[in-house]
Amino acid sequence: MVIRVAHVGTGNVGRLALTGLVSNPAFELTGVCVSSPEKVGEDAGTLAGIELSTGVAAVGDLDEVLATKPDCVVYCAMGDTRLPEAMADCMRILTAGVNVVGSAPGLLMYPWGVMPDKYIVRVEEAAQQGNSSIFINGVDPGFTNDLIPFALAGTCQRIEQVRCMEIADYATYDGSTVMFDVMGFGKPLDEVPMLLQPGVLGIAWGAAIRQLAAGLGIELDKITESYEREPAPEAFDIAAGHIPKGGLAALRFEICGVIGDRPVIVVEHVTRLRGDFRPDWAQPAQPGGSYRVEITGEPSYAVDICPTSRNGDHNYAAILAAAGRIVNAIPAVVAAEPGIRTTLDLPLVTGRGLCVNG
Repeated sequence: MVIRVAHVGTGNVGRLALTGLVSNPAFELTGVCVSSPEKVGEDAGTLAGIELSTGVAAVGDLDEVLATKPDCVVYCAMGDTRLPEAMADCMRILTAGVNVVGSAPGLLMYPWGVMPDKYIVRVEEAAQQGNSSIFINGVDPGFTNDLIPFALAGTCQRIEQVRCMEIADYATYDGSTVMFDVMGFGKPLDEVPMLLQPGVLGIAWGAAIRQLAAGLGIELDKITESYEREPAPEAFDIAAGHIPKGGLAALRFEICGVIGDRPVIVVEHVTRLRGDFRPDWAQPAQPGGSYRVEITGEPSYAVDICPTSRNGDHNYAAILAAAGRIVNAIPAVVAAEPGIRTTLDLPLVTGRGLCVNG
């Protein structure tokens, strides 16, 4: 049975998720909502970057999209800099009786122990009122912090530590809001950007760490965070804009789930804007970038995940993976019980069908 799906947000993740929707016969696209006035009226195929007229024109009003009566909304609007608005949007969709899958708001990936209970209750109440469910995921935070470590952990007799790493050159990533406003690239090192404000790293990846802990059956005492930064030795340009001399050009951070004084779950990111910066930090398994899951235990593992694509580099492939994780989850989320759904309670989902003709 075809699932009626509407779409919100056509940025880096949203555009690729939209491509997955309009090219998959399992879904019927009912509407598209955009935030940029210049995109209003554009055909969904154009916004997805494909040569296909869908007959669905983008609108700028969420209510117009909900009026098309979809079974599910793919929500890929910006959540990093507009968390209250993203939360409100999702509750509005749930209350209307429509399921949600998406990349934001990231805290709903696994909000328990991360968000105040009163906000979780509001989301759950909206879902119960609409008999609807919501699933938020991606790549990191996302499947490299849940599906992959859970699969490996399922073979271990003993686990001492789980470490999930992203090691990537972001020079080709063109999301200027994330790069400059959130992560602070190009900014003087005496400025502390949004992501590095006290507590923000622990909130942003806290959902992934708390979910891993829950899946492993452990109770964390606390979550800690730390970071290192490296300035640019000279000025240069990247896809998102200009990096002046002395501006932030490489960033490494860790978020640790701790028991006693021992970090048992660690998320580590090493983000460079040029491959030669900080060679002493972890290096990717393929040129440009990769993910790594390390389990110390019996047995121990070190597994590198190297996303590639025929249509772009490592950054494009990682975003494509995030979009695929979201879109492929739609049937399971539509069939799920009402409420906040997570990787722990959804069945394993895969791509819809096998392409045998290339």
